[in-house]
Amino acid sequence: MKRGLLKLPHAYSKILVTGGAGFIGSHIVDKLLTDGFEVTVIDNLQTGRLENLAHHQGREDFYFIKGDIRNYEQLRRIATEVDAIIHLAALVGVGQSMYEIERYIDANTKGTASLLDILVNEEHDVKKLIVASSMSIYGEGKYHCDECAADVYPGLRNEEQLRKEQWDHVCPTCGSSLAPLPTDEDKPLTPTSIYALSKRHQEEMCLLTGKTYGVPTVALRYFNVYGPRQSLSNPYTGVCAIFSSRILNNNPPYVFEDGKQTRDLIHAKDVAKANLRALECSGADYMAVNVGTGKPISIRKLAEILMELYGIKLQPYISSRYRKGDIRHCYADTQRMHKLLNFKPTTNLRDGLTELTEWAKANRWGAIDLFDKALDELTSRQLAT
Repeated sequence: MKRGLLKLPHAYSKILVTGGAGFIGSHIVDKLLTDGFEVTVIDNLQTGRLENLAHHQGREDFYFIKGDIRNYEQLRRIATEVDAIIHLAALVGVGQSMYEIERYIDANTKGTASLLDILVNEEHDVKKLIVASSMSIYGEGKYHCDECAADVYPGLRNEEQLRKEQWDHVCPTCGSSLAPLPTDEDKPLTPTSIYALSKRHQEEMCLLTGKTYGVPTVALRYFNVYGPRQSLSNPYTGVCAIFSSRILNNNPPYVFEDGKQTRDLIHAKDVAKANLRALECSGADYMAVNVGTGKPISIRKLAEILMELYGIKLQPYISSRYRKGDIRHCYADTQRMHKLLNFKPTTNLRDGLTELTEWAKANRWGAIDLFDKALDELTSRQLAT
């Protein structure tokens, strides 16, 4: 009998965190252990770091296994011994995914398929599955046209518009300016990169399989996560980390377009708390939930705050260049998170950025600025103009 077919009571003590040595995963592990769970981590350490979990070594309630979720037998042995799974294992990098397509789909989509195959075909006691999704699956955010008195979901801006440096969207019906709105979970999904597409795969595969086999599943759509332990040498992900690496190497933050594009930044510790709420309550079972603050900030403003906190007198470089697939505005509608998870982020942005910069200064040996190399790669592949 396949245990995944049963509706099991919500009682968890042993949690598996895939990708738990990564930036976000390690914060989730911290929170789980603090709250009394027994935690097993599997991570292949391609992007995760053992240093992120070093403070837990020697605990009787913590286990680390170096492994890859695409190794079916290894994952089967681990997954069949836990009560719940928080699935974060994935390659992260929007631009890079557009020229390493097979690698991203193999790691993200196929890796998730391996995990789900185990839940469907093996004896296990898993009663809850949380999967890390991403705001990137939305593509552009939600907008409103005052002239048409209607909400609008624009696609990507066209090349002609971007070449003219006309950065903002206009209404496709009347041509009027559009005002960005909080993006809710019902917005149509229009991924604009292979990475985003693979995150949609992960989310929809998990929700579909969980619902079919009675394993309560929640997809948490993370917005722009920041905080200590971010990679300071990955030029493809995490705007705060990329800017930090630039600044610590006495280079100005490189800003695409005019810098007025906005994002929603949420601290990793708040993301960890949201995962715990999704684990412990049933209100969001079989649903997708935004995990953000609902407070947009422009990329230029973010760069200015970081330079102030690092105490370095630089000005952001406003390039007026653009990358294919970039969006203009997207920030979270947090109503579902508040209602179904009974959760609100508590970290003030400036306080959180202060914590990040203090950590980064203490770990500046890891701040290897590879941005120019990455930009050259994107440019050579006509992904940046």
